[in-house]
Amino acid sequence: MAAPDQYVVIGNPIEHSKSPEIHSMFADQIGISIEYKKLLCPIGDFSKVVSEFFASGGRGANVTVPFKLEAYEYSMLRSSRVEHAKAANTLLSKNGVIAAENTDGIGLVRDIVGNIEFPIADQSVLIVGSGGATRGVLLPILEERPKAIMVVNRTPEKAYQLIKTIEVEANRTGVDVASGGLLDLDDGEFDLVVNATSSSLSDELFPLGTNLLGRKALAYDMMYGKEETSFTKWAQHAKAHKVADGLGMLVEQAAESFFLWCGERPNTQAVMEILRSG
Repeated sequence: MAAPDQYVVIGNPIEHSKSPEIHSMFADQIGISIEYKKLLCPIGDFSKVVSEFFASGGRGANVTVPFKLEAYEYSMLRSSRVEHAKAANTLLSKNGVIAAENTDGIGLVRDIVGNIEFPIADQSVLIVGSGGATRGVLLPILEERPKAIMVVNRTPEKAYQLIKTIEVEANRTGVDVASGGLLDLDDGEFDLVVNATSSSLSDELFPLGTNLLGRKALAYDMMYGKEETSFTKWAQHAKAHKVADGLGMLVEQAAESFFLWCGERPNTQAVMEILRSG
């Protein structure tokens, strides 16, 4: 009997990751045998650790904080999403060639549009933060043809540089794009606000006023957890019509990775229900 295919999620820290649980449920659904482990990687050793994994016969790897940029640099074949984000969260060995994909934006859009049933098309979108999380989702959000996208950050220049990366595509599709600092936002009528900052991890006070939302706005936190975060508390005070965390995004991006590796699309709803009730 052949040994099961080997997969890992690589990060630092990594103990909190739900990826092994999620992918095991996916494999059980499809009826295949895989082995999926957490791999704690010392800072500075990503190339060494991932090379050893693939040299030992590893089939695929998910990559999380803080190694997504290094995964991009390590890969040999890159999708257009990876090239745009300059970051990868999924690696796949194809006859010894390491291919890279970024499934974060796919996961976010599928959760918002498919699971929450909130259309992004023709909506006004505010993204808070301009780090790697935003880089991974910006182009997929643009591809949904919103009316406008604004990226804000504590350092306005970072937001400006990020929005520049989608200007050509935005002009082609007629989407208004803008950037600014957190203090530039006094009020607004945003239909979708996405928190891509680490404020939910540190539980620091969310840095925006509460008069930024349209009447039927969705407030979406890319972080997830059982407890309320500073962002979800802000969203309730801001009278968001809907509030969601990033568990659905986590499962949907994992499902896309699983599809790239195994060629099968799992039932994400069933997995989300188990995780919510666990």
